[in-house]
Amino acid sequence: MSTDRLAGLTSWNADWRGLRVAVLGLSMTGFSVADTLAELGADVLVLSESAEEEYERLLPVIGARLELGPLAEVPGVLVDFAPEVIIASPGFSPAHPLIRWAQESGIAIWGDVELAWRVRDKVVRPDGTPADWVLITGTNGKTTTTQLTATLLVAGGLRAAPCGNIGVPVLDAVRDPAGFDVLVVELSSHQLWYLGQSSPEGELFPYASVCLNLADDHLVWHGSAEAYRDAKAVVYRNTRIACVYNKADEATRRMVEEAEVVEGARAIGFDLGIPGPSDLGVVEGLLVDRAFLDDRSRSALELTTVADLDAAGLAAPHVVQNILAASALARSLGVEPEAIHTALQSFQLDAHRIQVVARHRGITWIDDSKATNPHAAASSLRAYPGAVWVLGGDLKGVDISDLVSEVGSTARAAVVIGVERSAVVTAFRRHAPGVPVFEVDAGETGQVMNRVVEIAAGIVDDEGTVLLAPAAASFDQFSGYAERGHRFAEAVRDWIDRGSADDTGISPSAL
Repeated sequence: MSTDRLAGLTSWNADWRGLRVAVLGLSMTGFSVADTLAELGADVLVLSESAEEEYERLLPVIGARLELGPLAEVPGVLVDFAPEVIIASPGFSPAHPLIRWAQESGIAIWGDVELAWRVRDKVVRPDGTPADWVLITGTNGKTTTTQLTATLLVAGGLRAAPCGNIGVPVLDAVRDPAGFDVLVVELSSHQLWYLGQSSPEGELFPYASVCLNLADDHLVWHGSAEAYRDAKAVVYRNTRIACVYNKADEATRRMVEEAEVVEGARAIGFDLGIPGPSDLGVVEGLLVDRAFLDDRSRSALELTTVADLDAAGLAAPHVVQNILAASALARSLGVEPEAIHTALQSFQLDAHRIQVVARHRGITWIDDSKATNPHAAASSLRAYPGAVWVLGGDLKGVDISDLVSEVGSTARAAVVIGVERSAVVTAFRRHAPGVPVFEVDAGETGQVMNRVVEIAAGIVDDEGTVLLAPAAASFDQFSGYAERGHRFAEAVRDWIDRGSADDTGISPSAL
């Protein structure tokens, strides 16, 4: 297929028939890609090392072919297929042999988000236009902010859907026959890297966008902190109305300053301080908007109060930042302050996000298993200083020393799990030597959290907080952060049921 014809594939109604597309990976995202392309009449070959039984059964039904097997090298079936486009699931890193082969061969490489943008007119609004897109990324807080933004938009009378990295493929939202006014798209750095490879006709033009924060994460996937930062910065490219950024995070401001945006797009800042004109912030316990009103140089609009957020369990500082970011996005689309205030009164955080598992005999047990990197864990520990801190797992190539140095000394004790325990213990030895450290070397997944709870209960004894905020991925011992959190909660409930408050006889690791 000629480059000119590829350039013309920017509508659901374009001629996609016969386009040879190789889809890499058969997760939920990979299947949504294959299903979409098959419906469009493309010739689809899916390559995956494994497949869920349902997806494997459905592929031939929709008219796509599947090749299962190792992908450490370029398989002959892919070479023989001679794809004109490769669409990769986000797990395929830039260094993967299939991605490198595609680049060296001059084959177009798309992600699922680019395909979704190209066919976004599958369902249109009454005025004939497709839904506006709001893009959300950041090292931490993406899912919460995506859910908040969608909730606020719906409260404002708009038909909005959260999608993307949050768990609903963007293509599923684009093809939903109900149609939407706004798609609130959570984007991982992996998805943004693929958007960074787009040709001009595949570039997104979002209504509004935000990068919530930036800290080292996924360095193995990206290859360097600089590459990770550059991927995140793609979120602001071509933004039409509002580039929302974190005033407390200099990196996000620089991203906005350096971004190529549509003329007239505004930079909207947020943080926990007093806002300037074009900002959202906090004044004497009030969350206020000084960006989306006529007299923003001299007045502000109240959105909610810290007291109200505290009553709803939303007053942790990093959650308040997420609320300000979501409010900025919602206000850019015309949602009134009263609707925001009302919606926040009933909003609930997801499971495994600073979730109180139990309060028993003076001990509060908190599951923040979703804190899968140091930045997230630091926010959590700052919200609960003096907690017994449960951390560790797969560090994803990130040095944990700065985390321990900055906030580790505020912990009452550290309980360390995971395959990279030695790195964590060493960090405490060097940077927080006064904090008692306990290692859990249980080999079986089912025993890890039982041991964690026994140790933590022995430390806290009769009053205090135990905080699971691992600062690491979970796949070394669990199927994901959700299972890690579930196991923690189950172990806490088992401990409560046993009425166990006996001295465990545990001693700190020799440091």
